[in-house]
Amino acid sequence: MTSSSPIPHTVQIRSRRFHVKHTNENTPAAFPDTPLARELSDITRRRRAIAAEQLPLPDKTRVFTIANQKGGVGKTTTTVNLAASLARSGARVLVIDLDPQGNASTALGIDHRSDVTSVYEVIVGDTPMVDVVKKSPEFDHLYCVPATIHLAGAEIELVSMVAREQRLRTSLDQFLDEVEDPFHYVFIDCPPSLGLLTINAFVAAREVLIPIQCEYYALEGLSQLLNNIKLIERHLNPTLSVSTILLTMFDSRTNLANQVAQDVRKHFPDQVLSTLIPRSVRISEAPSFGQSVISYDTNSPGSLSYLEAASEIARRGAPRVTELN
Repeated sequence: MTSSSPIPHTVQIRSRRFHVKHTNENTPAAFPDTPLARELSDITRRRRAIAAEQLPLPDKTRVFTIANQKGGVGKTTTTVNLAASLARSGARVLVIDLDPQGNASTALGIDHRSDVTSVYEVIVGDTPMVDVVKKSPEFDHLYCVPATIHLAGAEIELVSMVAREQRLRTSLDQFLDEVEDPFHYVFIDCPPSLGLLTINAFVAAREVLIPIQCEYYALEGLSQLLNNIKLIERHLNPTLSVSTILLTMFDSRTNLANQVAQDVRKHFPDQVLSTLIPRSVRISEAPSFGQSVISYDTNSPGSLSYLEAASEIARRGAPRVTELN
């Protein structure tokens, strides 16, 4: 008598049926229904949709100021990656780095050492912007006006100047009028404070894009920012409007992030983009290599999210076709 009995035939069949998914020659093998498989399938679907999409170009230059007086919400990250996303699609894009830290310049691979001619000379020294614009190595149609540490003292120097709030607007308008190939988008990256530099950015822009972090205290200070924008619209720039709100650092696993997203959508239903920017290691790593996440890791979830957000922005500003009766 053997020490172990053979497994019954019926049990063997059931075991095979449990472990093996039978397919015929006309049906591809299915992926196992796991969270990882669903995520990979979703990333593949999004990547194909982005590759197949041709983004519309605006009739005239759209000038955005990316602003939020609360620090650490992803202003510079949003500026750089939206600009790179649109340039990747063929749009001509200019980034104006108005933050003395120069992080946007770093992320776009632009030299911004103290001896480099920068936006400081444009605002304080009346240097033409055309002499300061640098081409980013990221994409063929992506350009940057870099910031240097000298910009830290510009707030004090601007106080005594004539038309101090209009200086960036005047220089930018002159540049856009004279440049041979028109730009489709201009993104202005602001410092995390409401000083004369930020006011210059608001006056120079037509649209405001506000990144909002999906975390506690996200909406704190937002009402004050909106009130300040209304004051600037009333007294200095009647064409200014808050056109876009982007939810950043979203973690779908937490109830808090979902609640914040829900609250923001409730208060600003027309301005909030449907795209959510997730927390991502790749997004954080990219600037240390002098790159946007779009070129650093194009197929990462963070990169795909910024490409989708850029697509939404482009579609919102697409020329309207008038139907003839």
